Amino acid sequence: MKPIETERLVLRNFRREDAGGLLAYLASPVASCFLSLTLRDMDAALAEADRRAADDAQVAVCLKDSDQLIGDLFAHPEGDTVSVGWNFNPAFSGQGYAFEAAHTLFADLFQAQGMRRLYAYVEDHNVPSQKLCERLGMRREGLFLDYISFQNDDAGQPVYENTMQYALLQREWGASSKR
Repeated sequence: MKPIETERLVLRNFRREDAGGLLAYLASPVASCFLSLTLRDMDAALAEADRRAADDAQVAVCLKDSDQLIGDLFAHPEGDTVSVGWNFNPAFSGQGYAFEAAHTLFADLFQAQGMRRLYAYVEDHNVPSQKLCERLGMRREGLFLDYISFQNDDAGQPVYENTMQYALLQREWGASSKR
């Protein structure tokens, strides 16, 4: 991808040098949907950085002044529809970085790439991501009960989570006065 700069951030492809930043927030993922991406050590982080570097759908979010990785976005196209999501280092929460990065990605997807529809899945207990979806202008389209399991309980049985789907159409993005 061509790097995109905001006032405080750079959105770009991953690099091998991002391994330490990935390890910082994937050693113990906050959101259960990222548990399968848990990194055990720097070797695993290097392999993950290399894997992501080869995939334009994976977007590194870095501080503009230091190039420090603080999180990531993903945008998986399915024709003119894109599945989007985010995962940020909790050490950088509460500063508006996730909104700034996701808003910039949405603008690129709709305006530069001409996508028609974006959607995101969010667990019903992940209130910060729900609020981010709403702040981005996404509307909740549905709630899937016992939709998916990312972990097992102490007895080895799957723990199913309720998942919300949020979406935003290009025409809604363009018509919104929030931008």
